[in-house]
Amino acid sequence: MNSPTTASPVRDTILATGQRIMGAKGFSAVGLNEVLSAAGVPKGSFYHYFASKEAFGEALLEDYFSAYLADMDRIFRQPGQTKAEQLAVYFRAWQDSQSFEDCQGKCLAVKLGAEVADLSEPMRAALQRGTTGITDQLARAIAAGLADGSVATREPPEAVARSLYQLWLGTSIMVKIARTTSPFDDAVALTARLLHTAP
Repeated sequence: MNSPTTASPVRDTILATGQRIMGAKGFSAVGLNEVLSAAGVPKGSFYHYFASKEAFGEALLEDYFSAYLADMDRIFRQPGQTKAEQLAVYFRAWQDSQSFEDCQGKCLAVKLGAEVADLSEPMRAALQRGTTGITDQLARAIAAGLADGSVATREPPEAVARSLYQLWLGTSIMVKIARTTSPFDDAVALTARLLHTAP
């Protein structure tokens, strides 16, 4: 049997399909049969890669955060931009991916965070690792912004990064509740004040 991290086109298809469906409906509301039917994969193939639905959920989150962190790395390595400009690009990308109408699996942390944290310790731990990776990258970008003079804050970069992530995570939930993207306007303005950059 392949290990849970073994790369495979079939495994990748199951994960991508699961991310899209569960990103829209949640984890508990989606059965494995729905995912496998949409992926065109027999049930036996699923258990070749994942021991259980919980193990699949953990792998789903690990895969999601791996891709998310790679996107962050790409944004924060763009040449010819200050760190403040790169941070603005990152938060614009966040807004674009958090549509209340259809996130297409791009908002998995928002969708599953509160739901699975109390259901599964392995999935909660995957969420913790992933969100810590995000705040660590944000903290490094903020520190680099202090160094290049495009960001100004008296608070430690790590504390600002955690505050910003929590702000944007909560805002994403409010966008879904209000069925409008207007809460992002407040988040953008507050982010600019926290970083002392132009909105």
